[in-house]
Amino acid sequence: MFYEVYNELGFGFLESVYREAMRIALTQAGLEVQAEVSIPVSFRGSLVGMFRADLVVAGTVVVELKTAEAISKAHEAQVLHYLRASTMEVGLVMNFGPDARFRRVEMGNVRKKSMAASALRLAGNMGR
Repeated sequence: MFYEVYNELGFGFLESVYREAMRIALTQAGLEVQAEVSIPVSFRGSLVGMFRADLVVAGTVVVELKTAEAISKAHEAQVLHYLRASTMEVGLVMNFGPDARFRRVEMGNVRKKSMAASALRLAGNMGR
């Protein structure tokens, strides 16, 4: 779908245009797609922030759309944060820049649990 949208629209539009085009293409392919999905970020049981994912596909894949020169480590980190804050384990960064590219990013829920446990242990040790 990514390359279909890119080939049809080309380079140069705003991310919002590509987001709507991707939503239409994925929906027409029979997938459940939500746009501008709020992802809450919690710290010790309290809400501390909110992310907005461009697209969430089938409730399991977060998609972040870009129109940059290239996919950067910061773009990948953004998707990792979305995954860390949610139950989703797979994310895609799709760049509709001059050179169309996408990257898959993964963070398993087991890894999230071990990271949270490590953070709690560290916090407990710092209080001593």
